[in-house]
Amino acid sequence: MKRRTVLQMMAAAPMAAAMTWTEAEAAQAHEHAQAARATAAKTNVYKPRFFNTHEWATVVMLVDIIIPKDERSGSATDAGVPEFMDFIVNDQPLRQNAMRGGLAWLDLECQQRYDKMFVDCTDEERTRVLDDIAWPQKATPEISHGVAFFNSFRDLTATGFWTTKMGMQDLRYMGNTFVPVWKGCPDEALQRLGVKRNA
Repeated sequence: MKRRTVLQMMAAAPMAAAMTWTEAEAAQAHEHAQAARATAAKTNVYKPRFFNTHEWATVVMLVDIIIPKDERSGSATDAGVPEFMDFIVNDQPLRQNAMRGGLAWLDLECQQRYDKMFVDCTDEERTRVLDDIAWPQKATPEISHGVAFFNSFRDLTATGFWTTKMGMQDLRYMGNTFVPVWKGCPDEALQRLGVKRNA
């Protein structure tokens, strides 16, 4: 794909609008992603509905670069983020050009720099490309399309991860739990806030 074609695809829909959705849409996407993962677990193969094979490999790699597995939780792929993205983008055609164009931009940038696709680059080469587009204030104007794509993709990855059970546990989110008797705010929380309990 030529750079001009990629830029036209990415310009067809504003990147931020192309990768934002409501809470209900995110919940629905997670339900479908979980069902798809359950089916895939039986066959050991997940078949994306929107992404082609190469795009899928790029998405899986990129989400785990953004949210890798650590001592606190699993990675973005462990949480089902690629399947979440596949459902979201497949279900909403207005978002498809921005996603497909952004992934193609990433490959074109890697081809220009290293004569390889993103997934074929070394970790160090991928890091150099991503470092150039991860910080909007430091980025040069000629890679502004890559910056817009990466920031939107990163937001999509974060939403996909932190709206799952694994992501909420990673945040140590304590909401949605039954409290039979409310005894007031814990003393350690009050101390952190610099607030005293009224007598």
